[in-house]
Amino acid sequence: MGNAPKHCKVVVMGVSGCGKSLIGAKLARYLGVPFYDADDFHSDSNVDKMAKGIPLNDEDRADWLADLAKLLSSETALVLGCSALKYRYRERLRRDEPNVVFIYLSGDFTMIRERLAGRENHYFKGDDMLKSQFAQLEPPSEAEAAIVSIDQSPATILEHCLHALNQSSVCSHS
Repeated sequence: MGNAPKHCKVVVMGVSGCGKSLIGAKLARYLGVPFYDADDFHSDSNVDKMAKGIPLNDEDRADWLADLAKLLSSETALVLGCSALKYRYRERLRRDEPNVVFIYLSGDFTMIRERLAGRENHYFKGDDMLKSQFAQLEPPSEAEAAIVSIDQSPATILEHCLHALNQSSVCSHS
């Protein structure tokens, strides 16, 4: 895998069920940096709403995004698993910390729906919420994020993520 960057702020993004937590945690472990799951930063009211199958709106996400942006600014290096569905959300995350690398875990509705069906004890429920995430998703361009297909093994996805970081101009390689 080569000389992976060690001082980097990475956001692993995509819809629920794409593997943000799994791949993000593996990437953080490989880099020796902390991993944070953006789901852990949701307010109780947001979690309650999602548990009832009600999709979040921009207003629901405003404080959550502000908290995540503070986290990105306060850490020297980290990996954050965060949906970052819309371009403006990604802009909010990098407003105070422009040196953030986004890695978009890309997959189709059917594949991700199958993954979500196998989840237990998670507040994200139902096809309607997944449909809502896909409806809100503004996929990043290749100029904005490294795009990694999830139609492969976790080890291969991790390799692609590390390759993307090695190609990044914002991550230091020391």
